[in-house]
Amino acid sequence: MKRILSLLFAAALLSAVSPAASAAGEEAALSLSCPSAVLMEKETGAILYDQNAHQQLEPASVTKVMTLLLVMEAVDSGRVALDDTVTVSSYAAGMGGSQVYLEEGEQMTVDEMIKCVTVVSGNDCAVALAEHLAGSETAFVAQMNQRARELGMEDTTFLNCTGLPAQGHVTSAYDIALMSRELILNHPSIRDYATIWMDSIRGGEFGLTNTNRLIRFYPGATGLKTGSTDGALYCMSATAERDGMELIAVVMKAPTTSQRFEDAKALLDYGFAHYSLTSVYPEAPLAPVDVLLGVQGQVQPQLQRDCRLLVRRGEEGQITTRLTLADNVEAPVDQGQTLGQMEVYVGEELRDTVPILASRAVDRLSVPEIFSQMLQDLLMGR
Repeated sequence: MKRILSLLFAAALLSAVSPAASAAGEEAALSLSCPSAVLMEKETGAILYDQNAHQQLEPASVTKVMTLLLVMEAVDSGRVALDDTVTVSSYAAGMGGSQVYLEEGEQMTVDEMIKCVTVVSGNDCAVALAEHLAGSETAFVAQMNQRARELGMEDTTFLNCTGLPAQGHVTSAYDIALMSRELILNHPSIRDYATIWMDSIRGGEFGLTNTNRLIRFYPGATGLKTGSTDGALYCMSATAERDGMELIAVVMKAPTTSQRFEDAKALLDYGFAHYSLTSVYPEAPLAPVDVLLGVQGQVQPQLQRDCRLLVRRGEEGQITTRLTLADNVEAPVDQGQTLGQMEVYVGEELRDTVPILASRAVDRLSVPEIFSQMLQDLLMGR
């Protein structure tokens, strides 16, 4: 009877811890103050943590991630230059909320306005940039919504470029992560602004201090944007990088500003503690491939791209590669022609396949050159 009772007690204990045990590989839920959050890895776009990530909520000034994305796209494509001068309209100067108190007719460079939007969330600068790029805030917001659709942001409707309260201006933690990833992945110079802790404008007359205090107090912080209104409460998209892996932590509707930062830190800590981004290479150098009837006898194969694999901590030693590579190929060979592939496994799970390509073109021998080569081979006894 004692043995039966002991077994029943052990079973009860096991059932009590089963949620955590079943999470082996999926750690227990984080204790966050916010109702909605997501953690994304930048390079792969993989979601590492999800808490009601598609809940539609007001984003407040985190809206400006999209504003900055469109501005940086315009800068990097050459449509505008950082030293271009922006003249402030009366409408832009009249924006409430966070601002640098622009005056109608005041002029400021695109570079300084990006700094003001990123560091202190200047609504007036955001609208001035929108007008400079699109002619009006309304036209710019149409571009914001179009870009959101292109990025797959299905939970999002923008009504302004600032995040000031507007009925129906909503997005989700997941969508914020999508646009944040697009910004930091393809426009890395945004980090030059997002990592500023303190600066000034107007020749030092107006000081700027970053609204994102993680920039100063969280190791590896790289950005990105905070936001708060009475309806949205406290939101942010926080980015940080360690050991070559950059994470995006989005927090929506935290009750206080300090809890917003604590939630973001908890998400980032979780990601850095449980995941790593590992570079994968063939286990041996790729040997040259023979080229039949080519003006060169061999061509060097190469991987089409670098392979970086997101794995859980401790799985790095389980990564293996399997190569499939042609013994030979007949000329002509095009540069970039597929010669094989590298399969990447974690344990027995196939996680990536990287094509192996010819590093250069190899022309085919002409008919006289083929006969000449055959004769030479005969004379040399080959």
